[in-house]
Amino acid sequence: MAEGLVISIDAMGGDHAPEAVLDGIEIIARRGLGARFLVHGPAARITALLEARPAARAACIVRDAEKVIAMDVKPSQAMRQGKGSSMWNALASVEEGEAAVCVSAGNTGALMAIAMIRLRKMDGVHRPALIASWPTARGFAAVLDVGANVEADAAQLVEFAIMGEAFQRAVRGDLRPKVGLLNVGSEDQKGHEEIRAAGRLIRESGVDLDFHGFIEGDDISRGTVDVVVTDGFTGNVALKTAEGTARLVAGFLREALSGGVLSRLGALLAYPALQKLKDRMDPRSVNGAVFVGLNGLVVKSHGGADGLGYAAAIDVAVRMAGSHFREEVAANLRRLAVAEPAPAAATGAS
Repeated sequence: MAEGLVISIDAMGGDHAPEAVLDGIEIIARRGLGARFLVHGPAARITALLEARPAARAACIVRDAEKVIAMDVKPSQAMRQGKGSSMWNALASVEEGEAAVCVSAGNTGALMAIAMIRLRKMDGVHRPALIASWPTARGFAAVLDVGANVEADAAQLVEFAIMGEAFQRAVRGDLRPKVGLLNVGSEDQKGHEEIRAAGRLIRESGVDLDFHGFIEGDDISRGTVDVVVTDGFTGNVALKTAEGTARLVAGFLREALSGGVLSRLGALLAYPALQKLKDRMDPRSVNGAVFVGLNGLVVKSHGGADGLGYAAAIDVAVRMAGSHFREEVAANLRRLAVAEPAPAAATGAS
């Protein structure tokens, strides 16, 4: 139950805002979880749209915000011009303690930039990361970073591992998630120095992780580990490749099942199994990435999400807000800080 939980919503973020956003709130509100929503956007428009969504109307408090951050605006521009926008105000509600978590389907770069200003980084975190859920043969894995950072050094990769492990426990309920570092091979000598150093640091630092070691790209979909750690460049490429492959396979399947009378008859007979496959491949079921490493919870919905997809992102927000995510991360970051060597003191001739 989410009784008493307050969620801050950027109603104008996303390709189908605000209708899809309010549809998602309506779906969640009908479940009777007891959550309340601070909805930031043009008050007159939002209030009018809520008339057709009675469950959402009863659960929402509308906060007027006429300014909207466009999906294609640069992060630097968003920081200069975003004050008073629906995104800015939604994050401010978390910063000011009015809400436990913010959900937005808006511009990813702008959301990250403004969240850094409003919420700042957790102590011990060099860089926040973006974490996503990934369907596997065994359920769902957490993958990070998937786009917040182009590169990461060894210490940052270990921070990602700590945050990903706590996320998987909070959102998926895995009591002891298995963690792996994405590499070009599973042997200890494989990969560049930063990835090898990250592996050594995890083993030697005393952080409380079930560390599997190195994994390769095909291990992600196999579900070899529950948490996959990599830099944002690699993670984003892998994520977009997987999404494209899923669409390709779905297209091939539709083509094969609509090629003639026998194909259509076969599709009819196989409908229950095909429907199950469709449900498992539906990207809406795993919508809701999370910016981790901030002094506050921020969930990023896919910009193209419909109501069902947005509801999935809100569900992630509910799970994160009801967990001990930040406390668990802070405890492991303290262990890491003790293990990391202190920077060498500057020396010079007097």
